[in-house]
Amino acid sequence: MISPSPETLKTARLGFDRFKHGLATGEWEAFLEMLTDDFTFFFPAGPYKGLNYGPEKLGEFLRYATEKVFPGGLVLNEERISGGDTTVIFEARSRGKMWGNPYENQVAIALEIRGDRICGYREYLAIAFTLPAEK
Repeated sequence: MISPSPETLKTARLGFDRFKHGLATGEWEAFLEMLTDDFTFFFPAGPYKGLNYGPEKLGEFLRYATEKVFPGGLVLNEERISGGDTTVIFEARSRGKMWGNPYENQVAIALEIRGDRICGYREYLAIAFTLPAEK
């Protein structure tokens, strides 16, 4: 198995730490500034289900998540890191309130790294649930 280079792992770690901070606080600027112009992201549910393109679209998705879905913030507790040459996968448990109701889940977040930037993000959830189609 190929492991991430120290540089790739360092960039991914910084990106994941900024992502966790954004989920907890709604402050996304530091994470968004790490994205490439050709950035893509995949989310498995809701109005952003499937493959999406561009840093602006991700910013829209992240604001939707922190302002509407998890307005009190969401905490991620990292459990494991794995990956390959340019992909680093963070497995974590999430905890917070989803639309005011207690919420816990297990998540895998894959960050695709190019140089010192993030060019892709994929998220996979352990618990299936339905998100409304409206944004």
